[in-house]
Amino acid sequence: MPEQSPGYRPTLEAVAARAGVSRATASRVVNGGDGVRKPLVDKVLRAVEELGYVPNHAARTLVTRRTGAVAVVIAEPEVRIFSDPFFSQQIRGISKELTAHDTQLVLLLVEGPGDFDRITRYLSGGHVDGALAFSLHTDDPLPAITRRAGIPTVFGGRPGWTTDPGERAVPYVDADNRGGARVAVQYLRDLGRERIAHIGGPPDQTSAMDRLDGYRDVLLDMDPTLVAEGAFTVESGARAMAELLERRPDLDAVFVANDLMASGALRVLRDRGIAVPGQVAVVGFDDMDPVAKETDPPLTTVNQDIEGQGRLMAKLLLRSLDRTGNGAAPDSVITPTTLVRRASA
Repeated sequence: MPEQSPGYRPTLEAVAARAGVSRATASRVVNGGDGVRKPLVDKVLRAVEELGYVPNHAARTLVTRRTGAVAVVIAEPEVRIFSDPFFSQQIRGISKELTAHDTQLVLLLVEGPGDFDRITRYLSGGHVDGALAFSLHTDDPLPAITRRAGIPTVFGGRPGWTTDPGERAVPYVDADNRGGARVAVQYLRDLGRERIAHIGGPPDQTSAMDRLDGYRDVLLDMDPTLVAEGAFTVESGARAMAELLERRPDLDAVFVANDLMASGALRVLRDRGIAVPGQVAVVGFDDMDPVAKETDPPLTTVNQDIEGQGRLMAKLLLRSLDRTGNGAAPDSVITPTTLVRRASA
């Protein structure tokens, strides 16, 4: 192979010439098209490797009408996203699936209402092929934004908004939040606990409401003084636990709507000298690594496959992109939950 000048950039024509095929054939192979025999595909790929050819992104976009990028939009401020392992696990799952399909992840964060204009411009500007959005709230404008942008979208979490008559349902991926909560509370009842409290998440998120409904399903005569609201953070879990102990010092168990809040609740119980699980049994939700295993004592919790849900979101979106204009959107998926028993209950 002749020595190349420092600024040399191999062209598609050079790849075609080296492989002994037409430029059109080389283009189809490089852009992932069909209809090329395997021996020719192998020749083109070998030429690409030997020449160090890198496809021109702009030209490739013109040919395929795809950018090769997907936006991941998280409707939470930056400080929470980088302190809550839930988000890193879900993003890891999304990234693995997109990487396996040679697709770039573009992360868009929502610090406040002013960011929605920026996100609208970006999603409508042809920069990405589709969007994955999660941690939405009931009054969130993101569903309307992605709809106006006209790009395929998959949501993380059961939608809490209503759709217009005749409007196509948007696919989503979620865990069986209500069923998992029922299992957790029933487990506490089976242990003989009689005054089971609940620390819930934000009432404008469907996951929190579904877990509260699961708690109510088991405790049909639920006492409202045994319910306190948190915000899916360690600090809010600690505040809610302190509030419950002030209101109901006789409680003997607490089901907490996520592991971070459960870790805050355990800290308050420990600081007050209340034995866990001897006096108060605690069950969380998520089974987040490393949170659930590193609490004191290790946390009994409901496992949901957070990383797996991220991969499923990406799979549904990629499937939707492959059949754009050719049929209905892919079905939504509810993933199972299981109780993981450790020392806190």
